[in-house]
Amino acid sequence: MTRSLADLGRGSSWRFALGNRPAWADALLARRIVAAALAVVAVVLFVRGDPGGARQSVVVAANDLAPGRVLTADDMRVDQHETRTLPTGFATDTAPLLGATLTGAMRAGETFTDLRVVGPRLAAAAAGTEDARIVPIRLADSAVAEVLRAGDRVDVVGVEDTGDSAARARTLATDAAVVLVTASADRRAERVVLVALATEYATAVAGASLRTALTVVFH
Repeated sequence: MTRSLADLGRGSSWRFALGNRPAWADALLARRIVAAALAVVAVVLFVRGDPGGARQSVVVAANDLAPGRVLTADDMRVDQHETRTLPTGFATDTAPLLGATLTGAMRAGETFTDLRVVGPRLAAAAAGTEDARIVPIRLADSAVAEVLRAGDRVDVVGVEDTGDSAARARTLATDAAVVLVTASADRRAERVVLVALATEYATAVAGASLRTALTVVFH
């Protein structure tokens, strides 16, 4: 049965359109279907992970945790994670973390690492030297502590009391790294700032904090 030229131009039905589409359209459609199927498979495999991959017991946050929290057993749980997805320095036992101070906020399910809590590894990473130490200081002006954040680089300055009105400021340490500023529900309460310093500076700052007012200079 033949069609008129007018019918050929109109494409009067979807059956006519399908029956008269070019061969390359079928190949293009097939390629798109295969590509979509492969994308779906990739997403499923990514979410599911490798069922045959090695797995490791790791310590994760049992719930959302705030910076400065002193960790208890209720804050942690042990989960099984794929080894290839784990960060460097992950924790495998809750015991060493009990009583440790958390340096930053964590979401439930996040893996604990050696840099998540105050300790020698954190001091070395923050200060950039293996002999670094973490020193707690109280600032003379509590308003300065309000604007300090973990990761800030500061110089620590002390004020020497000379017995007269001309008190002199002296730089006690340079390029210190702030690792934690303790939170306080009462804005009038004193906040403690933890800074990572090289050992030579740490001793001087710790001693000065007992007898002089301290402040910091931002970089």
